[in-house]
Amino acid sequence: MNHRKSAKTRARAARLAREAELKAKVERRRSLVRAGVVAAFIVAIAAGVALANRHGPPRQGNAHAPALRLTSLSSLGVLRSPPPAGALGPEGVPVPDAHVLAAAGSGRGPVDGIQCLGNEQLAFHIHAHLTVFVHGAARGVPYGVGIEDPQTMSTPDGIFVGGGSCFYWLHTHAADGIIHIESPVVRSFTLGNFFDVWGQELGPDRVGPASGHVTALYNGRLFDGNPRQIPLTAHAQIQLEVGGPLVAPLSIAFPAGL
Repeated sequence: MNHRKSAKTRARAARLAREAELKAKVERRRSLVRAGVVAAFIVAIAAGVALANRHGPPRQGNAHAPALRLTSLSSLGVLRSPPPAGALGPEGVPVPDAHVLAAAGSGRGPVDGIQCLGNEQLAFHIHAHLTVFVHGAARGVPYGVGIEDPQTMSTPDGIFVGGGSCFYWLHTHAADGIIHIESPVVRSFTLGNFFDVWGQELGPDRVGPASGHVTALYNGRLFDGNPRQIPLTAHAQIQLEVGGPLVAPLSIAFPAGL
């Protein structure tokens, strides 16, 4: 009896230690996010000053994003109102009440030149949001995309991936559609890159396992082109719809630190 109690005590202590370690990692990560945002802001100001001194007032827009063919939503006709966004998740972003589009996937080597490294990178650190509808029904983006051996922790607001054996430069920590772009090099990334890391197909007629005509929305406007080419720019709000009925853009508010 004492042996069984001792084993239970040790198991409980080990579980509590693992949870404490994950919580510490989450807090360290949040601190890094805040530091990265401040650093990026300072770098952006410095770059802007340098540009102003050399070439006059800087131009608006993202220097790394190609010119996009965007048009009004009016050509799509009547759009269905989006469903409730969902309760706020562990990142302060709504988690849709929906089945995930596809599982997070398993480990592979480098994808599209994107490596899986032991630590998260902050040289280039931005976030975008992805929403998916299949025949008018919401589908979720799972947590743990792009994180090998994900270490999950339960929070009052849902599951959060606080660690893993390695992180691809494009990954998700929660099932809220937030794509973390955390790269050691400054370069442009596309939605196609993210789906490749996810291990899912994406094209004009397919989004993961769902097939049919794909309508892509980018920041509330209709994207004209292959959805693989949609750029993952800072705070981009991307919506993919397979088939119909079509749903009006669902927009989220990015909380501080994202």
